[in-house]
Amino acid sequence: MQDRGLTRAVLLLVLVFALLCAGVASTKLSAKNETASAVPAASPSPTPRTREEIPQDSDEVVRVDTNLTNIFFTAADKNKRFIGDLKVEDIRVLEDGKPQEIFTFQQNIDLPLSIAILIDTSASEERTLPDEKEAARAFLESVLRPNRDEAAVLSFTGETTLEQGFSGNIERLRKAIDRVEFIPPSGYIGGGVVVNGTPPISGTNQALAGSTAIWDAVWATAEELISTSAEHSRRAIILLTDGVDTSSRMKMHDAVERAQKADALIYAIGIGDRYTFDVNEGSLKKIAEQTGGRAYFPRHERDLHDAFAQIQKDLREQYLVAYSPINKARDGSYRKIEIQVVNPALKQQNLKLNYRSGYFAKTATPEPATRKRGQDQ
Repeated sequence: MQDRGLTRAVLLLVLVFALLCAGVASTKLSAKNETASAVPAASPSPTPRTREEIPQDSDEVVRVDTNLTNIFFTAADKNKRFIGDLKVEDIRVLEDGKPQEIFTFQQNIDLPLSIAILIDTSASEERTLPDEKEAARAFLESVLRPNRDEAAVLSFTGETTLEQGFSGNIERLRKAIDRVEFIPPSGYIGGGVVVNGTPPISGTNQALAGSTAIWDAVWATAEELISTSAEHSRRAIILLTDGVDTSSRMKMHDAVERAQKADALIYAIGIGDRYTFDVNEGSLKKIAEQTGGRAYFPRHERDLHDAFAQIQKDLREQYLVAYSPINKARDGSYRKIEIQVVNPALKQQNLKLNYRSGYFAKTATPEPATRKRGQDQ
């Protein structure tokens, strides 16, 4: 009996102890719940990170609410050797004299090419035309890559003729160049001399055949042909002429402006009959430099081939710099561009940077009107 009473006492003590522990735990849980309900839930939005803090391989996208202006340029030393190791900190970009923030700087941008070869077939090119055609064929055969680049061939006197539209078929382009020829006007006896002879059927056609309209040809090529070339391609007009314009209705600045709007470089090859005609180097340098191209003045056949080789390298070995203009107005106004070398060591080398001198700010495109299903299109 005594043992049974002792056992009951022990069990009673264990039960009391268990009840006390449960009460303490309940009190702590209640206090914890009260604390949690008093503290607001954490916000699910993370702290915004700056562009520098976002890893390069991150899926996060940094959005820019304005269009970037892209400028291609080349750099060469005084010996015309290309400089291929420029860095973004070596240059600065100014638009209308104001420094711009550079968003993109890339080396050796190898874009598809859209090239229009524009050949002067007036009397001043009579003797040099065969050399021009041979060099043009060699250029296209060396520069065009299948299924990537395209070219077109045009000839001009007082009017412009499309010999072959844009094509990547080298055989078609070769045949188009073969078709280009000098057609003497009525009464032409050579050396640029025209004597009175049988009146032509059309006085207008006769006048066109015996004249040279360079700026009209460039304007028409940029307006009607370059604008139809492949998007996101490097556009260029290769102009073979002596630079002596006799009948254009357009002015040189009209041709430059239209080429700039089409984002087309102009590479001028000043060539003519050195025995009879002079080459207008000043005009050809001006139209080339203002569009970001170059002008060449070969004296021999070898010089002509070297000029084409230089153009090919120029189009391939380029830098791309992109910036968001401080001037956000999209009003079609002209913006002057300047790229300066700021690296002191490079400035001492007197590098020649070649790029277009400006652009026209594209006007805002209106949103297309939406139509409900079933409305007339």
